[in-house]
Amino acid sequence: MKKVGLYFGTFNPIHIGHLVIANHMVEFSELDEVWFVVTPQSPFKVKKSLLDNHHRYEMVYQATKDYSKLKPSKIEFDLPQPNYTVNTLVHLNEKYPKGYSFSLIMGEDNLKGLHKWKNYIAILENYTIYVYPRISEGAIEHQFNNHKKIHRVDAPIMEISSTFIRKEHKNGKNVKPLLPPEVWVYIDEMNFYR
Repeated sequence: MKKVGLYFGTFNPIHIGHLVIANHMVEFSELDEVWFVVTPQSPFKVKKSLLDNHHRYEMVYQATKDYSKLKPSKIEFDLPQPNYTVNTLVHLNEKYPKGYSFSLIMGEDNLKGLHKWKNYIAILENYTIYVYPRISEGAIEHQFNNHKKIHRVDAPIMEISSTFIRKEHKNGKNVKPLLPPEVWVYIDEMNFYR
């Protein structure tokens, strides 16, 4: 059984923090692979700063192509929008009925809001969640402390954000060190985030 961690995000753009977390999860937990699930642009929430789906997928592909245990995924691109994580999990289990076990990867900051997710109790009953630390304020919901399906992984704390990268790139700052080299080349050639 291949254990796959699902790392959801817009990855607009994917940066070295994402890679460090994903690689740490696959090397220092029970996971065999981490799939970067690129979240599609919602037709109901058009953001000018959000690149088209295929561009963000291409950046994830470029960033992960040299890592055998890290994979890009566009599984959500063909699902009805707006989509919920629970629907993606059901779809993945239908698409890969044998040989795969799926888990979620999220930061501590996202765990705080898990109780607001659609069908979060069903997710907790059926899936393991791997949580990486974030610098954040406020307590985690008490129901998630010491939960048997929630595993905290002592991953490096990465306080790099795609928002910061986009903003400072637009301001003419050198953000190249924060990006995988192939992603920087793609952004530069396509003249994104200017």
